[in-house]
Amino acid sequence: MRLTCLAVTRRAACAAAAAAAALFGGSAFAQAYPTRPVTLVVPNPPGGVVDTSARLLGEPLAKLLGQTVVIENKGGASGNIAYGQVAKAPADGYTLLISYSAYHVGNPSMFSKMPWAQKDFVPVALLTAATNVIAVHPSVEPNNLKDFVSYLKANPGKLNYASQGIGSLSHVGTELLLVNTGTDMTHVPYKGSGAAIADVLGGQVQVFMTTPPSVMQHVQAGKLKAYAVTGKTRHPGLPNVPTTAEAGMPGFEVEAWVGLFAPAGTPAAVVQQLTEKVKAALATPEAKAVADKTGIEIRYMDPAGLGRLVTSETEYWGNVIKAKNIKAD
Repeated sequence: MRLTCLAVTRRAACAAAAAAAALFGGSAFAQAYPTRPVTLVVPNPPGGVVDTSARLLGEPLAKLLGQTVVIENKGGASGNIAYGQVAKAPADGYTLLISYSAYHVGNPSMFSKMPWAQKDFVPVALLTAATNVIAVHPSVEPNNLKDFVSYLKANPGKLNYASQGIGSLSHVGTELLLVNTGTDMTHVPYKGSGAAIADVLGGQVQVFMTTPPSVMQHVQAGKLKAYAVTGKTRHPGLPNVPTTAEAGMPGFEVEAWVGLFAPAGTPAAVVQQLTEKVKAALATPEAKAVADKTGIEIRYMDPAGLGRLVTSETEYWGNVIKAKNIKAD
């Protein structure tokens, strides 16, 4: 707020007005926040890890904030539609981004032009993380990861692998596997996991690295084989499937994460209030029940920690994307 005082006799009034402006621009605004509904913009359609993360947070967060939390799905353009919308939103804490790691740290290296940049957002909290599983059609002969890598080396380009689209974690993560093992497969991108899984089940495409909930029932029914989960620990829904380290590939990990971000310039006091409420919301029985049912891991991290994660992941995935010359435009 800009104030101009024209007369010495009005100094007292101007001083009072200036103090009020400072108050309402800072702590008083945070104390009043929120006074209306808060919108969580999701860069994916309903279903899946990102949308589920928003929904497990939404209800308990609404109770803690004392306001309605609206979940708005804005899928398309590899997340750029949703990210662009939130980047241009008022920095007042009422429009927030549910961010998917593949978009947040991968898109800057894959797109030459985007309606947003990482600097357009400030981190609020890490919400969830989800490991991946390397699943294959039963017609693929090897029965373990070590033999699978040997098979790929002996048969370069023979197998096809599915992804949820160019630049998705299933795409870049599989390319990382190929880089690390010096092997090759043919990429077949899909628009989401549903069509990809259908073709893997049918044998048209043989390999798919994806989140466990997408393929657990098919692995349990013997319709797919699972070589390994790509996290530090085994997945509770696939207790007999080893980690990549246990399967002979230590150091190879692929995890998706989902975080909450606000437009750059959002008052620090509002960000602090939000991260505290989010931490409390993620600890509620309601949030934990949804996470347990869907196989998602709740993993809260404060703004500073999430900021460091973004920096390290951007470099890590950027190197893979550049090495494989992955372009989305």
